[in-house]
Amino acid sequence: MRSTRHPWAGFLFLLPLLVAYEGGLVWLGGDQAARLRNGADAWLRWAFEVFGAGHALAAPAVVLGVMLAWSWWRWADRPDDPVTVWFGMAFESAIFALVLWQFSRNFGPIIDGLGIKLQVTVRTAPAAQVLTFIGAGIYEEVLFRLGLFGGLVLLLGAVRIPWPVSVPLAAFAAAAAFAAAHHIGPYGEPMRADYFVFRTIAGLYFTVLFVARGFGIAVGAHAGYDVLVGVVVG
Repeated sequence: MRSTRHPWAGFLFLLPLLVAYEGGLVWLGGDQAARLRNGADAWLRWAFEVFGAGHALAAPAVVLGVMLAWSWWRWADRPDDPVTVWFGMAFESAIFALVLWQFSRNFGPIIDGLGIKLQVTVRTAPAAQVLTFIGAGIYEEVLFRLGLFGGLVLLLGAVRIPWPVSVPLAAFAAAAAFAAAHHIGPYGEPMRADYFVFRTIAGLYFTVLFVARGFGIAVGAHAGYDVLVGVVVG
């Protein structure tokens, strides 16, 4: 079904997630809401502040604005039944999140076979953590799939690199950047080969979903997977 790939479907699916994330942070964090934001969200807000757009709603407004502009450009072929498409996207997101979660549970024997030790920590997630997982699903997909992957595909296409080369090259670059970003900055994790390899694979997985099923499902699967892992791992 191509309807899930339409930007209007992506906008309608993204809107309640963004409202839940932004509203939930304000409700739980109050004046300290900024301390609950995930890394990708914080990076976007820092970039906006550099250009003088430091309002708390600048990042979600830009994301939704891009989706609306993209939807307007594709308005003629928008889905006829967006409600049915929305529920279908929610179901697909849950399934794809479970697939990646199940793979992560069996990743230890695979990575051990390569001589890399995988350590898994069991942890629980309070409401604030669940919100950060939702935010990660939104803003990491905005940065690494919609922005970096999509931008690289356009850039490589502009210099006449054929798509059978440009798309895999952009996918691997975006996935590696996605994995590396978790180890950068004052809150980054220590570099570990097992985490980096798995997150690169996860980044490729989300890229496939982005290309094949659309931005909304990539966001939903990412957020769903993060929530699953945050609630219980192992």
